[in-house]
Amino acid sequence: MSTDAHPSMATDPLADGWRRPRGPRAGYRVDAWVALALAGGTALSISLTLGTGLMGEAEWWLAALWVGLIALPLAARRRFPEAVALLVSIVFGVFGSMGVTDTLFSSICLYVAIYSVGAWSHHRAIARWTRLGIIVGMFIWLFWVLIEQANQATMIPELSREGFFSPYAAYGMLQVLLNLVYFWAAYYFGDTAWQAARRSAALEARTRELATERERTAAQAVSLERVRIARELHDVVAHHVSVMGVQAGAARRILDRDPAAAARAITVIEESARTAVEELHTMLGALRADDADCDAGQPAHQTTSTRGVDQLAELVQENIDAGLDVRLQVIGDPRPVPGTTGLSLYRIAQEALTNTRKHAGAGATAELRLRYEPDAVELEVTDTGRGAGRPAGASVTPSAGTGTGVGVAGGLGQQGMRERVAAVGGTLELANRPRGGYLVRARVPLAGITPAISADRAEIS
Repeated sequence: MSTDAHPSMATDPLADGWRRPRGPRAGYRVDAWVALALAGGTALSISLTLGTGLMGEAEWWLAALWVGLIALPLAARRRFPEAVALLVSIVFGVFGSMGVTDTLFSSICLYVAIYSVGAWSHHRAIARWTRLGIIVGMFIWLFWVLIEQANQATMIPELSREGFFSPYAAYGMLQVLLNLVYFWAAYYFGDTAWQAARRSAALEARTRELATERERTAAQAVSLERVRIARELHDVVAHHVSVMGVQAGAARRILDRDPAAAARAITVIEESARTAVEELHTMLGALRADDADCDAGQPAHQTTSTRGVDQLAELVQENIDAGLDVRLQVIGDPRPVPGTTGLSLYRIAQEALTNTRKHAGAGATAELRLRYEPDAVELEVTDTGRGAGRPAGASVTPSAGTGTGVGVAGGLGQQGMRERVAAVGGTLELANRPRGGYLVRARVPLAGITPAISADRAEIS
């Protein structure tokens, strides 16, 4: 698949078409210095070889050309690895056939050229076939030289050609073995360098992804914390302000004809205001503790609260004092409930009763049932309301898109319930009752059960 059609493949270390980055410009300078060093070593080696007379009467300019062509192209091995390898291998074979060569640095130059194809090529298939082509060509040239020398008694005369496995045959096998190891090493270590670069790039990419994910998670945590604070403020303020509003209205209406009852209503207002301040103080203290918990690595949602299922009786009494007839029923054997679960159930009950007072209408009653099951705890809040200002027998239809009924206001109230029950892995049911009123049922497992939320608007019996 072409990486030009999919540019992301060139930068994704896990993609098949990944291309190894060329690196900084300093890498090109290093390659140039390596090429110059090899050129110097090759020049010294061939000069010494000329001094021994092993090369015969080779021209100096031919030796100089050999040095330049075998070593200097390696300066571009990072940018054009295939072209450099082909040029160096052709020069190695052609000049070797002409008798212009040395026994050390030319082999190093060829090794570096083949290695560079495996380490730096952007096209892995081309890199593979380029190296295999060079290696096959070199072995063909080697076999040709060995066969040619075998028929020339003057070439390495000290090695006898006689016998099935003559000394010259042993010499030839040794040359083949040495070249096998030589070319295998150039091929293998080139691929190893490329794989190492790919793993390093994948690690760097993963590190960047983790850093980005950490930043995104931190931003989400801030947003969730803001939602949690807003939900807590809504629950606390809406409940107590509703109580104070109802009691203030009652006190205003009966102030002239029943001062004692008005005084009791004002007392309820005072107590509700004091309780609201205490709850706000507790909540803000918990929020300050959240900062310390987060610094210690503890999630903010794991902080404790003074409210739970044990305070449901107090909540019922507050609503009774506010003028709502509420009955609490506990079914089953009470058992310990986790703090987060208890707080969520308490807030759901508080929201449901608050909305019953606000929307169920005059004369409405409510029932609150806390049911302990073997593997779960269930809270059910029902009311007999018809809706404020509605005559008896009037039908009430939930508002489209909100799921609001007689007893529960839409918007933040229901959304807060959904978020709370989802946070503890429970289910939520909201529905109109066929004989009037509304039902809120929250069921929370006390073992690991997959969270699910459903808002059922169908009528229940």
